[in-house]
This record gives sequence, C-alpha cells and structure tokens, in this order.
Amino acid sequence: MTLTWSLFQGYTLTQWREYYAAQPERISDIFDAFTREQNNDDCAWICRADNAALSAQITALQTALRQGEKTLADFPLYGVPFAVKDNIDVAGMPTTAACPAFRYLPDHDATVVARLKAAGAIVVGKTNLDQFATGLVGTRSPYGAVPNTFNPDYVSGGSSSGSASVVARGLVAFALGTDTAGSGRVPAGFNNIIGLKPTKGWLSTRGVVPACRLNDCVSIFALTVADAWSVATLAGGYDAADPYSRQHPHTAPARFTDAPRIAVPDRLEFFGDAQSEAAFSRSLAQLEAMGATLEHIDFSAFSELAAQLYSGAWVAERTVAVGKMLARDPDEMDPTVRGIVAGGLNYSACDAWQAEYTRAGLARRIQQQLARYDALVVPTSPTIRTLHEMAQEPVRYNSQFGTYTNFTNLADLSALALPAGFRADGLPFGITLIAPAWHDLALSAFGVRWQQAQSLPPGATEKPLAPQTRPEIGKDHVRVAVVGAHLRGQPLNHQLTTRDARFVCETTTGDGYRLYALANTTPPKPGLVRSDEGQPIALELWDIPLARFGEFVAEIPAPLGIGTLELADGSSVKGFICEPQALNHATDITSWGGWKAWLARHHRA
Repeated sequence: MTLTWSLFQGYTLTQWREYYAAQPERISDIFDAFTREQNNDDCAWICRADNAALSAQITALQTALRQGEKTLADFPLYGVPFAVKDNIDVAGMPTTAACPAFRYLPDHDATVVARLKAAGAIVVGKTNLDQFATGLVGTRSPYGAVPNTFNPDYVSGGSSSGSASVVARGLVAFALGTDTAGSGRVPAGFNNIIGLKPTKGWLSTRGVVPACRLNDCVSIFALTVADAWSVATLAGGYDAADPYSRQHPHTAPARFTDAPRIAVPDRLEFFGDAQSEAAFSRSLAQLEAMGATLEHIDFSAFSELAAQLYSGAWVAERTVAVGKMLARDPDEMDPTVRGIVAGGLNYSACDAWQAEYTRAGLARRIQQQLARYDALVVPTSPTIRTLHEMAQEPVRYNSQFGTYTNFTNLADLSALALPAGFRADGLPFGITLIAPAWHDLALSAFGVRWQQAQSLPPGATEKPLAPQTRPEIGKDHVRVAVVGAHLRGQPLNHQLTTRDARFVCETTTGDGYRLYALANTTPPKPGLVRSDEGQPIALELWDIPLARFGEFVAEIPAPLGIGTLELADGSSVKGFICEPQALNHATDITSWGGWKAWLARHHRA
C-alpha cells in the first residue's frame, strides 16, 4: 500500500508509538509522504523542513538504533512529527518571529527543541505568529492571517496561531508555542485543542526570541491532555544556561482533591457575546456534574493585574526585547505591533519599579485567594471576532481576548486550556483551569478527566477522541501505603492531607504480611510485618509531594517506620513497617484483613 500523510493525521502519541513498534524503519516512508503532500499556500507555516533537514533527523535516529547505542524505548517520541513557533530556534532553519527583516539562521536548537529531538521527535516546520509574539489574534503577520480552523471568516487566535492551526488539523502530533499574555491558550480555545501553559521556568526559554523575558513561557499544543503532559515532561527541566530556569520545588499536589473546590470570577464579562456566555454556563454545570464545588470569588485583583501588562510600564519589556529592530527598521514592523512596542519608550525606570511593586502586591493577593481552591476556572476568551472586525479594532478586540489570560504569568500561575464544546454558531468554546505555580500535574490529571467526559472530536480532525490514561506521578511525588491511623477517617489522616497528599486508591499488600494491634499507643495503631504465613492486608495508597515526605516521616514514632511494601499486583511502594520487638505484647489481628475491619468488629464486640 502506498502511504499517504493524510492516513496519519490526528494520531496521538500512543498511536504513533504503536505504528512504529513493529517496524521503526517505516519512518522514512512517512516523511517522504509528508514532503509529497505539502501545501505551499498554507499560511500557518512560515518555513517547512526540506528533504535534507528531515533526512538528517531521521538518519540520526536510525543510526543510533542500528549501532545498538539506543533502543526504541529510549525514544519515547520516535518519529513523531511536531511544529515549532517561529520565535523558537531550530538549528539550520531560519527564525523570523514573523518579521522578514529580523531573520537569522541559528546554529543551535533551543533547549526545548533539542530535548524533544533527543526523545525522537521530528521537526517538520516553523509556524506563523503575531509578529514578535505581540498579539492574541493571529492576524499581525506579513506571512498572512491564519484563519480559524472551523470558520475561515474568524480569527485563529494568537500569537501562536500557526502552531494551533497545524495541531487542530492533525498535521502534526503536537506543536510548540509561547505564552506571555495568553498566546498558548487563546488559539487553543478558538481551535478546539489543548493548550498547556506551564509554570514559568519549567520549560527553558533559551533559544526563544523574547517578548517579555520575565513572563515568557514555552507552551504546548496537542490534541489530548495526556499528549500535552507527556511532551512537557520531556521538554521541561532545569537549564543552568537559562537565567530564568527554575528547579522544581517538589511541593505541589499530584491531583485535585476528591471533591474539587473550583473558584469562579464573581464578575464575568463577555462583551455582549451571549453565545460564549451560554457556553461557559454549560461548562460550569458540567464541572458540578463531575463533583466539583464552585465558589465565586472577588476577581478585582486579577483584573487589575491583567491591565498592567499592556496599560503600564510592563510593555517596556517588549521594547527592550525588540528595541534594536524598532530603532533600525521600524517600517519593517507590523504597524500595530510597532505602536505597542514603541509605547514602552514612554515609561521611565521609576515607572518600571513601581509597576513591579504593583505586580507583586496584586500577585500576593491572587495567590492567597487561590490557596483555598484546587483551581480557578475562566473562559479561555470571553468572545471571538471575525477577521474583518479585527481589522477595524485591532487593539480593543485583542484586549478583550486577554481578559482572562493576561494576569497568569504576572502572578506566577500555571494554566491549562481545554475544549468545552461548541457555541450555537458552530465555533469552538474553551475554558481554562488556572492554579498556583508547579500545579501542572494536578491540572493535567483533572484535564484528562474533563476531556474524556466531554468526548469531543479533537481539533478539527473529526476523529473520535482516543482513550487517555491519567498522568502518572514521577520523581516529584512519593507513593505511600498506609494501613492504620493514617487511613481516611482515622485520627492521623490529617498528617497526609495537610501536606497536600492525595488519595489514590484502596488495595492490599501481597500475601506475605501479618497485622498486629500494638499495645499502649495513642491513638491506637497497628503494626505490619512480613511473614511466611501471612495474607493480604487492606491499605490505602497516597501520593505525597517529595519535599513534604521527610516532614511526614519525621512525625512517625517508634516502633513504626517507613520501608518498602509489596502490593497485590507485585509492585512495590513505600509504606509503614513495624519493629519486631513491639509485637511481644501486641494482638495478632491478621485474620480481620485490615485495621478498619478490626476496629469495626472490635467496637461491636
């Protein structure tokens, strides 16, 4: 059979892995088909990878496999096509930031691109954007305005317009964007895809043309939350060569609480767009149907901070980023972008410091408000506009799009844009979940649940949503088995919950354990020990942030401690064990099968 690229449009990462599993050499045929089917009239692309660029990437992977240096398992993204926003460097491909006069040819990949290539992914092109990533509209580019994938009369959203478009149409499995004011979220909402806006500093910005360096993030577009999370974990991590890269503090929860508390703005503005307002109301009802409790909060600090990004001295950061271009070739810049960037010259150093003080105060208020909740939910954008409307009011309508996005990076928050159905006119509508920094995993875990519950065809592919698995914990969390006073409803459970530990499931140990009720312990506690004549013992699994694990262990009194337990499925986790001498005066309660069962029988007796 002759392979065509269209056969693979809309594949998830899992489907790509399954395709290559039996025959990794298929990779050459796939990308031959890709080059044959290129559409040179597609303004979502600024530059496509040519045969030489694709062959170089493919040859590096095949050579590593043939020579035995690597196996397919070493390349979790083997042969997966991805696109890169054209303000992120790819070695050997020009970077323009959508300004031809700014064009240069980088010698090195941006850190995130290098990490994804090392995982086996193949860069197939650079995508269009609002020039210098200044805009949320997708129209401010000399390479053309990228149309909405559902109705070409409407905007695609920006600035990462091209990246969102090629993902929504299934041309690539994922794409890199950037997000300073919402550029990784608004185009996701307008095109029915996922937009993961990670915590600042998790994904390196080395090799990225800056917009506002203090607030820039590399973002991920994908068809599923699970794919976005997988890509982020492979691209992310500390980069010592990036002065704004940050070490993960290992303090955030792995998931939302069992009954999530989600904040909603007390004042919602849709700028007269009744269709978006109705769509958001439906989304709130769906969140409640999933077990969430919604609570309205004062949104004034969020709105005040959002206004700071373009209405105050923060705009001067954009002037710093492209000041040389502004001074050298101002006429080569998009007129709207030039006007915004030139506005930064109106502010003094004193204005900039005062803007930072204002930002810090508002950010603290926001973080204190959100500390009581699992997340904040907002419309990704309160409205959408046609290309004609945007041409009439380019600044005002752009500002509307940023109503619920502009504050996020200024307040050091993480965010996940999710599809949320369609408006009455057939255009996509999206919501965004926003949480404190480093809550990316918790957002993604809930995002998988949300997307599966919605079960919408991803993007504009018209394909059924593929099954997803919830993101697994990694090195940032420890899975702990508890068998007694730390179980749910027991007196020491708070030692877990106050450290943001999250319940996973109930299960049992393997066969080789006995359980004892220890003497003279307050509150009453059991002791679990290995035994050749044991049986399965009921327990609960909890995921606790790694940085809080030591605090938890420090509170455990003798004769108990933490060791390694074998579970019924054969896996091993950290869990409670007991010193043997404590069993001399203990009561063997193994036959009850668990601490709660023994307590219930004991109290009835």
